[in-house]
Amino acid sequence: MRPAAPAAAADAHQSRLLYELCALLLTVLGASPDDGAGARPLLPRQVTPAGVASMLLGASMALMLCGSVTFMLGFFLMPWVVGLGFLFLFVGFVTNLSGIWRAILLWPSAACSPKEASSPCT
Repeated sequence: MRPAAPAAAADAHQSRLLYELCALLLTVLGASPDDGAGARPLLPRQVTPAGVASMLLGASMALMLCGSVTFMLGFFLMPWVVGLGFLFLFVGFVTNLSGIWRAILLWPSAACSPKEASSPCT
């Protein structure tokens, strides 16, 4: 049962981080804890410059992390996209070449109209 201990510690760490994140979100959104004091009016909290700075720092960190993940996905998938593009380009090139060679080699029969049965091309 040795491998279960690191997994339990990782789960505890993850749930603690999730709890802290939820607490931070509730604090930012202005939710007050229910302490039973609903009789007194709630005064709006004043946002401090340090709070704004930490919120902007968190937003910029989230954007940087999401941006780096997106960059890595694009970096790994770009060769596949380029390869498929070259494959389609090659298939189109071969298709056009076969059409051009068919037009060159079979030019006399292509010049005759199929509607004219009495043409000298037959």
